[in-house]
Amino acid sequence: MTEYQTIEAHETGYRDGTIKLHGAEAFAGMRKAGRLAAEILDALYDVVRPGVTTGAIDDLVRTMTLDGGAVPATLGYRGYAHSCCISVNHVVCHGIPGDKTLKDGDIVNIDVTPLLDGWHGDSSRMYLVGDVALKARRLVDVTYECLMIGIEQARPGARLGDIGAAIQAHAEANRYGVVREFCGHGVGRLFHDAPEVVHAGRAGTGPELRPGMFFTIEPMINLGKPGVKLLDDGWTAVTRDRSLSAQFEHSIGITEDGCEVFTTSPAGRHKP
Repeated sequence: MTEYQTIEAHETGYRDGTIKLHGAEAFAGMRKAGRLAAEILDALYDVVRPGVTTGAIDDLVRTMTLDGGAVPATLGYRGYAHSCCISVNHVVCHGIPGDKTLKDGDIVNIDVTPLLDGWHGDSSRMYLVGDVALKARRLVDVTYECLMIGIEQARPGARLGDIGAAIQAHAEANRYGVVREFCGHGVGRLFHDAPEVVHAGRAGTGPELRPGMFFTIEPMINLGKPGVKLLDDGWTAVTRDRSLSAQFEHSIGITEDGCEVFTTSPAGRHKP
């Protein structure tokens, strides 16, 4: 049986399996953190191009995060030594920034999480590097559609399974694979909390969505089969069949009559 816990805006809470329900002050905090995340991702559209290293992008993300009065939540998280995750081509998620140089035709996911005044603004977007092949562009477009279709299901009285079922149906209708090993998650004062938001499943199943719930929706969609494997670095996940993968992520809050997206682009740069 799912347990819910109402917490005050100043409370951090613990990852104890309960789904946290938040009030108006918490929504205000998440709006600020989410806006900063979106502004950082907006700024990267003028940076991501052939010849740029993923390490240079990470340095810029760290600078923008600090300049915004926040700290990168990933920096030092479980030993992770960078300010964002940058996943290129067949990397599904948690790609580690470094010396890799972006090339013409690459597709890139950049995942940022500024921690601002105790609130996590978690979001990621895809970027197209130079002249990208049509099949890769199509994968990116459909992945964005999957995110927005999932968000459309997020309203009081719905079930978490409704989100996953809608995403899975759209992805598989386009003959793409939906990653199961990684999922969305509760967010707020904690970086990762209950519930887990799986991007596949059956409608009408899972915890009921209630006003005050905060969580991410972040479908990872593969051009080929859904299988992934973890590299020896303990972080980088790649497609088993080396096919391309794409991902978009928003942080949302369930309201009385729907949901609020905290990480919407102020500049209207929601997708490539």
